[in-house]
Amino acid sequence: MMKAMTFEKAGAPLRERDVPQPEVTPGHVLVKVTACGVCRTDLHVVDGDLKDPKPHIIPGHEIVGRVAQLGDGVTAFAVGDRIGIPWLGGTCGACAYCAQEHENLCDDAQFTGYQIDGGYAEYTLADARYCFPIQGDYSDVEAAPLLCAGLIGHRSLRMAGEAARLGIYGFGAAAHIVAQVARYEGREVYAFTRPGDKAAQEFATSLGAVWTGGSDESPPTPLDAAIIFAPAGELVPLALRDVRKGGIVVCGGIHMSDIPSFSYDLLWGERTVKSVANLTRQDALEFLDLAPKVPVRTEVVTYDLSAANRALKDLRQGRLQGAAVLVP
Repeated sequence: MMKAMTFEKAGAPLRERDVPQPEVTPGHVLVKVTACGVCRTDLHVVDGDLKDPKPHIIPGHEIVGRVAQLGDGVTAFAVGDRIGIPWLGGTCGACAYCAQEHENLCDDAQFTGYQIDGGYAEYTLADARYCFPIQGDYSDVEAAPLLCAGLIGHRSLRMAGEAARLGIYGFGAAAHIVAQVARYEGREVYAFTRPGDKAAQEFATSLGAVWTGGSDESPPTPLDAAIIFAPAGELVPLALRDVRKGGIVVCGGIHMSDIPSFSYDLLWGERTVKSVANLTRQDALEFLDLAPKVPVRTEVVTYDLSAANRALKDLRQGRLQGAAVLVP
């Protein structure tokens, strides 16, 4: 048996339970979890924004741990290896999306902490093809946010193109990683926070932002692109207002509140709105190779596994600077 935090129903706290430790199966690895990041997507699962999770699902998809046992046919890893397990946990491998290198759009994809039990537990089972070695001198806790905040941030930044002036709306876990990569690539970062959130603005400045302000403010110069990490649909018209003609607005979350109607002139001028859907294994390979070169440094707040509900509450209420990480 093992300790785990399980989802019971939308809006209810996670339940701490003793559950059977997973049995290793062919093609899979049994992983002893040493750290698991707390992502806003976990919050969307717990709050019922993402529908029909697996019953009694164990959330968590920013997982770092050690391989405890190998299933038949696994040759990429050895017992004792440190690996990371992200949101994308499996795909069909045969549909048009998978064949065209868009496995993130596979209709039969399976996601860690949503359809596949995740890392809010002492052990987890994962398909070895969707796991990755962790490079660099990161501790397990420091590495955990790279597995989603980092990967989704990386995909969002690539969707923003070659933007020299980049706006980031919602300065949380993903934003504090993306800002470091953007500065490494020579871009200017403009950080938008909750109105009046001076602590977040000071945090953004410490990471190299050339301007900070509330989401209700406009930057001193038009932006080439903007990435919205906050799940607030009302930010889309504001971001469109702040990007130049031909600019790009990237919505980086898996869930967002309704986007209010806005006048066509905000979109006119060949501005583009894009969404980011999940990630690919290629995203993981690229970013986990890049992160130590920057080097990306993660700001983390640790919680005991049994304090997962408190970590989720702190995330929901905007109390965190950087990322929350559970430690079994």
